[in-house]
Amino acid sequence: MALQGPSGSGKTYSSLLLAYGITKDWSKIAVIDSENHSAELYSSLGPYYVCPLTSPFTPEQYMDAIRLCEKSDIEVVIIDSVTHEWEHLLDYHANLPGNSFTAWAKVTPRHNAFIQAIMQSSCHVICTVRTKQDYILVEKNGKQVPEGWVKVYPA
Repeated sequence: MALQGPSGSGKTYSSLLLAYGITKDWSKIAVIDSENHSAELYSSLGPYYVCPLTSPFTPEQYMDAIRLCEKSDIEVVIIDSVTHEWEHLLDYHANLPGNSFTAWAKVTPRHNAFIQAIMQSSCHVICTVRTKQDYILVEKNGKQVPEGWVKVYPA
Protein backbone atom coordinates (compact mmCIF):
# COMPACT_ATOMS: atom_id res chain seq x y z
CA MET A 1 0.00 0.00 0.00
CA ALA A 2 1.19 3.54 -0.62
CA LEU A 3 0.03 6.78 0.92
CA GLN A 4 0.98 9.95 -0.89
CA GLY A 5 0.67 13.60 -0.08
CA PRO A 6 2.70 16.75 0.47
CA SER A 7 4.89 17.25 3.50
CA GLY A 8 2.82 17.53 6.67
CA SER A 9 -0.32 15.92 5.21
CA GLY A 10 -0.42 13.05 7.73
CA LYS A 11 1.16 10.18 5.79
CA THR A 12 3.23 8.87 8.71
CA TYR A 13 0.46 9.14 11.28
CA SER A 14 -2.07 7.54 8.94
CA SER A 15 0.36 4.73 8.12
CA LEU A 16 0.83 3.97 11.80
CA LEU A 17 -2.92 3.82 12.38
CA LEU A 18 -3.36 1.53 9.37
CA ALA A 19 -0.55 -0.71 10.58
CA TYR A 20 -2.11 -0.96 14.01
CA GLY A 21 -5.44 -1.78 12.38
CA ILE A 22 -3.77 -4.71 10.63
CA THR A 23 -1.82 -6.07 13.63
CA LYS A 24 -3.59 -4.83 16.76
CA ASP A 25 -0.08 -4.97 18.26
CA TRP A 26 2.30 -2.00 18.19
CA SER A 27 5.28 -4.29 18.84
CA LYS A 28 4.74 -5.91 15.42
CA ILE A 29 5.15 -2.59 13.57
CA ALA A 30 8.42 -1.08 12.32
CA VAL A 31 9.01 2.21 10.53
CA ILE A 32 11.96 2.50 8.15
CA ASP A 33 12.47 6.22 8.63
CA SER A 34 14.30 8.40 6.10
CA GLU A 35 12.37 11.47 7.23
CA ASN A 36 14.85 12.71 9.86
CA HIS A 37 13.27 10.86 12.81
CA SER A 38 9.72 12.05 12.07
CA ALA A 39 8.32 8.61 12.97
CA GLU A 40 9.37 9.22 16.56
CA LEU A 41 6.91 12.13 16.77
CA TYR A 42 4.08 9.63 17.22
CA SER A 43 5.65 7.47 19.93
CA SER A 44 2.69 8.25 22.20
CA LEU A 45 0.57 5.94 20.02
CA GLY A 46 2.39 2.81 21.16
CA PRO A 47 5.73 0.98 21.35
CA TYR A 48 6.53 0.42 17.65
CA TYR A 49 10.05 0.10 16.26
CA VAL A 50 11.93 2.71 14.24
CA CYS A 51 14.83 1.92 11.92
CA PRO A 52 16.38 5.29 11.01
CA LEU A 53 18.09 5.64 7.63
CA THR A 54 20.66 8.26 6.76
CA SER A 55 21.94 9.60 3.48
CA PRO A 56 22.77 8.26 0.98
CA PHE A 57 19.34 6.66 0.65
CA THR A 58 20.39 3.80 -1.59
CA PRO A 59 17.96 1.05 -2.61
CA GLU A 60 20.35 -1.40 -0.98
CA GLN A 61 20.05 0.40 2.38
CA TYR A 62 16.26 0.14 2.20
CA MET A 63 16.45 -3.55 1.24
CA ASP A 64 18.76 -4.27 4.20
CA ALA A 65 16.24 -2.57 6.50
CA ILE A 66 13.36 -4.61 5.05
CA ARG A 67 15.33 -7.84 5.62
CA LEU A 68 16.08 -6.78 9.21
CA CYS A 69 12.35 -6.27 9.82
CA GLU A 70 11.54 -9.67 8.32
CA LYS A 71 14.13 -11.39 10.54
CA SER A 72 12.72 -9.58 13.58
CA ASP A 73 9.19 -11.01 13.16
CA ILE A 74 7.72 -7.64 12.25
CA GLU A 75 4.28 -7.95 10.64
CA VAL A 76 3.89 -4.46 9.15
CA VAL A 77 6.74 -2.39 7.75
CA ILE A 78 6.18 1.28 7.04
CA ILE A 79 8.70 2.77 4.64
CA ASP A 80 8.63 6.48 5.36
CA SER A 81 9.49 7.57 2.67
CA VAL A 82 10.28 5.82 -0.61
CA THR A 83 10.75 9.25 -2.19
CA HIS A 84 14.32 9.46 -0.90
CA GLU A 85 15.30 6.23 -2.68
CA TRP A 86 14.01 7.55 -6.01
CA GLU A 87 15.65 10.98 -5.52
CA HIS A 88 18.94 9.22 -4.72
CA LEU A 89 18.74 7.23 -7.95
CA LEU A 90 17.88 10.34 -9.97
CA ASP A 91 20.97 12.09 -8.58
CA TYR A 92 23.08 9.00 -9.24
CA HIS A 93 21.83 8.87 -12.83
CA ALA A 94 22.48 12.57 -13.38
CA ASN A 95 26.11 12.09 -12.37
CA LEU A 96 26.82 9.06 -14.54
CA PRO A 97 29.12 9.77 -17.48
CA GLY A 98 28.09 9.19 -21.06
CA ASN A 99 24.73 8.77 -22.71
CA SER A 100 21.81 9.54 -20.41
CA PHE A 101 19.58 6.91 -22.03
CA THR A 102 22.06 4.05 -21.69
CA ALA A 103 22.94 5.17 -18.15
CA TRP A 104 19.49 3.98 -17.04
CA ALA A 105 20.81 0.43 -17.42
CA LYS A 106 22.79 1.04 -14.23
CA VAL A 107 19.85 2.57 -12.37
CA THR A 108 16.79 0.53 -13.31
CA PRO A 109 17.99 -2.84 -11.94
CA ARG A 110 18.70 -1.30 -8.54
CA HIS A 111 15.26 0.32 -8.35
CA ASN A 112 13.57 -2.86 -9.60
CA ALA A 113 15.36 -4.88 -6.90
CA PHE A 114 14.02 -2.46 -4.27
CA ILE A 115 10.47 -2.77 -5.63
CA GLN A 116 10.80 -6.57 -5.66
CA ALA A 117 12.01 -6.54 -2.04
CA ILE A 118 8.79 -4.72 -1.14
CA MET A 119 6.56 -6.94 -3.27
CA GLN A 120 8.14 -10.21 -2.09
CA SER A 121 8.38 -9.27 1.59
CA SER A 122 6.82 -11.62 4.11
CA CYS A 123 5.58 -8.48 5.89
CA HIS A 124 2.73 -6.17 4.99
CA VAL A 125 4.41 -3.04 3.59
CA ILE A 126 3.02 0.48 3.69
CA CYS A 127 5.01 3.11 1.80
CA THR A 128 4.72 6.86 2.03
CA VAL A 129 5.42 9.00 -1.02
CA ARG A 130 5.88 12.75 -1.04
CA THR A 131 4.03 14.76 -3.63
CA LYS A 132 4.77 18.34 -4.53
CA GLN A 133 2.46 21.12 -3.45
CA ASP A 134 1.63 23.47 -6.29
CA TYR A 135 -0.41 26.62 -6.15
CA ILE A 136 -2.75 28.35 -8.53
CA LEU A 137 -3.97 31.94 -8.34
CA VAL A 138 -7.70 32.39 -7.99
CA GLU A 139 -9.71 35.56 -7.77
CA LYS A 140 -11.44 36.16 -4.46
CA ASN A 141 -13.08 39.47 -3.63
CA GLY A 142 -11.36 41.10 -6.58
CA LYS A 143 -7.86 39.94 -5.54
CA GLN A 144 -5.59 37.19 -6.82
CA VAL A 145 -4.83 34.80 -3.96
CA PRO A 146 -2.88 31.53 -3.99
CA GLU A 147 -4.83 28.34 -3.49
CA GLY A 148 -3.01 25.10 -2.81
CA TRP A 149 -3.56 21.91 -4.70
CA VAL A 150 -1.61 18.71 -4.99
CA LYS A 151 0.05 17.72 -8.22
CA VAL A 152 1.07 14.07 -8.29
CA TYR A 153 4.38 13.23 -9.93
CA PRO A 154 4.67 9.51 -10.62
CA ALA A 155 7.83 7.71 -9.60
